Amino acid sequence: MASNHASQIGNWREEKRSAYLYRLVAAAEAGSARQALFLGLADAAERQAQIWEKNIRDSGESVPQGYLPDLRTRTVAFLLKIFGPRRMRAALAAMKVRGMSLYTKIEPGHAIPLSVEEVGRRHRAVGSGGNLRAAVFGVNDGLVSNASLIMGVAGATADNAVVLLSGIAGLLAGAFSMAAGEYVSVRSQREMYEYQIGLEREELEQYPQEEAAELALIYEARGLQKNEAQRLAESVLTNPQKALDTLAREELGLNPEELGSPRGAALSSFFSFAFGSAIPLFPFLFGAADEGLSVSIIVSAVSLFIVGAILSLFTGRHALYSGLRMLIIGGAAGGATYFIGKALGVSLS
Repeated sequence: MASNHASQIGNWREEKRSAYLYRLVAAAEAGSARQALFLGLADAAERQAQIWEKNIRDSGESVPQGYLPDLRTRTVAFLLKIFGPRRMRAALAAMKVRGMSLYTKIEPGHAIPLSVEEVGRRHRAVGSGGNLRAAVFGVNDGLVSNASLIMGVAGATADNAVVLLSGIAGLLAGAFSMAAGEYVSVRSQREMYEYQIGLEREELEQYPQEEAAELALIYEARGLQKNEAQRLAESVLTNPQKALDTLAREELGLNPEELGSPRGAALSSFFSFAFGSAIPLFPFLFGAADEGLSVSIIVSAVSLFIVGAILSLFTGRHALYSGLRMLIIGGAAGGATYFIGKALGVSLS
């Protein structure tokens, strides 16, 4: 019984916290159409808090005497006043502030859904190229970082063994570092998403009409007429699974289909970075340092151009422009480290 009371108090505090933050977001959006949306969401959160108050009193327990924001909430509130809701949307979504999808840019041609079947349709194809894009960026990071390291060491010494050892150390250190960082990042993001979706599932069961009202407010803020927004929201909530999916997308700005695999992300980062790092290192396995350096520069330059051209698939830039830009940036980094290494090698000899 005590655990149930603690859970209800926790839910009451979450709704009060949401209402508190909604009002701060509304204040930041003063004078805009979004102000009314967030004030409406604040009122909805207060009503949901009152539902929890009633449940607590019905169980014979007492309700806290007013809401006091905790340190985390005060920190987010302080940052919100400085940076605004758009830049703080991820933190606000994690604090159960709905409507953050309004700060996600809608691509031209992606209209607001006008039927239940259309809800979420534009998200289903999104992210299909995410793994490929991440892999290409991993190759690029490994190539640029290890090429720069190898050039710097080659500038400082003509000892092929030292260059090889440094390149292998750079490959392994960078690959493991990228894998560990990606694992922690995706794991943390997934836990946050799962927690937020879990809250939505619980709220959908507890008070579906209030959730429909919140969703209608968001659709209305996106441009639908009030009656049409209410009709669409109520239609969405007739299918529990689709309702949960839609609430996660529209209220939280999350895509349940893209929670990501921490292990997969870590392995992908490790191998893509290692592959890119191996490109400038490979020539030193078959020749002296001077010969290896010349071949490494050529191979790295060609690879930088190719990677830049491939990145144009995701940036929309012309392949030639992206390739040359990557070649110039990577070449500048490698050249700078080479001459720094050369200077250090001379001064230490």
